[in-house]
Amino acid sequence: MRKKSVRELTISALLIAMGIIIPMVMPRITIGPASFTLASHVPVFLAMFISPTAAIAVTLGTGFGFFLSATPIIALRALSHLVFAVIGAVYLNKHPEVALHSDKFSLLNGRFQLFNLVIAVIHSAAELVVITVFYTLGNLPGTYYSDGYIYSILLLMGVGGIIHSLVDFNLAYFIAGSLSKTTDIPVFTSAKRLLSRSSTVKS
Repeated sequence: MRKKSVRELTISALLIAMGIIIPMVMPRITIGPASFTLASHVPVFLAMFISPTAAIAVTLGTGFGFFLSATPIIALRALSHLVFAVIGAVYLNKHPEVALHSDKFSLLNGRFQLFNLVIAVIHSAAELVVITVFYTLGNLPGTYYSDGYIYSILLLMGVGGIIHSLVDFNLAYFIAGSLSKTTDIPVFTSAKRLLSRSSTVKS
């Protein structure tokens, strides 16, 4: 039990470090006043495949890390990830079979992609709440106001945020699925056990 806790703590610490470093080094797509950094959410998504505790730790770690290295709005947007991270991690912990398609990991897993979409909507909605508060207080760059709330916030940040989340979660899913072939990724390990029991019962 202690060994498992130490392992989870170590993985969480590494993911926190990745979560802070990735926005500094990965390519960024800029559309109007909005910008999206590839893989910036991957560490939090990966933590969801470990445990709810790891997901909370990584979200809080990256959020507070951004308070030291970025603007308050970026840090608060990162902390808003706590909403989807907890919901997603708890669901995966209770329904690990979502991570597997038939008897293997696959990006064509329709059940996972539906889960991905739900998480993306929650993810984007939580960030929109933070952005809307800053927009209302007049604390965003002028381009957000010249383009209007519907375009710059709802369309670019809202719909764009959903697409960004979908892409990053698929990246995390691919990484976790690949790693699960050689190491213990708890959600995938639990899913494989369930499928193994199901196959044994049928045979």
